[in-house]
Amino acid sequence: MNIYRIYGLCLRHIYLIFGSLPRIIDLIYWPSIQIILWGFISKFFTLNSNYYSDTIGVILTAAIMYDFLFRTSISYNIMFLEEIWSRNFTNLFITPLKISEIITAITLTSIFRALIGLIPVSVLAIPLFGVSIFKLGLILILLLLNLHIFGVCLGILVSSGLIRFGPAFENIAWASLFLLAPLGCIYYPIDILPTWLQHVATALPLVHIFEEARNILINERFVLQNIIYATSLTLLYFIFSIFIFHIFFKQAKKKGTLMNMGE
Repeated sequence: MNIYRIYGLCLRHIYLIFGSLPRIIDLIYWPSIQIILWGFISKFFTLNSNYYSDTIGVILTAAIMYDFLFRTSISYNIMFLEEIWSRNFTNLFITPLKISEIITAITLTSIFRALIGLIPVSVLAIPLFGVSIFKLGLILILLLLNLHIFGVCLGILVSSGLIRFGPAFENIAWASLFLLAPLGCIYYPIDILPTWLQHVATALPLVHIFEEARNILINERFVLQNIIYATSLTLLYFIFSIFIFHIFFKQAKKKGTLMNMGE
């Protein structure tokens, strides 16, 4: 991989972000609205339930982390779609850019887009609701890293579908993460799910990530096993998504559909 080509493609998307005020507002507005909404809902639960001593902290922290995952996945999809919408997709493959360089550049830029939304809402939650996601400590870095990579996995899989089936597949881009959210046990323990569904849910890194976050906030202790499971599953999904991308890309080249992208 060529670092300069990766850097150049990253710059292209960064210029698109900072060259448009509506794009920046969009990256901050929706996360802020969601956190404020969940903050008031959590406050209501705190006043009317004794299940968690810190309900607002647990739910709001989960909401912030889930929004980071959502923004990572959507950012990846949007940047890929922008290449299609601007009819620049074919031009990328005329250049010496490799697939690995394109994936790396979009992966790096997606975390940049996600952080634009994460940092303001994390700071906003402190004075508004007295909740700080930073209470998770240094383990927060590992949790966010796993969330980012898993979000990228979803983005790569959706991008694979876009290459193979065309722009009509883009509706899946907006629904992909919502399909997994109920199984991810983001706002509730895995015990809430039916027994048979729990076995399915444990195959997702999200379960172990959010279980660990709740474990730290509620029980004030760190369980290494959750991090090991989450990291292992995340890496497996990442390898699988790269494999699928290469297969669909080869099929698109064989069928000649790459030339029609953006038309």
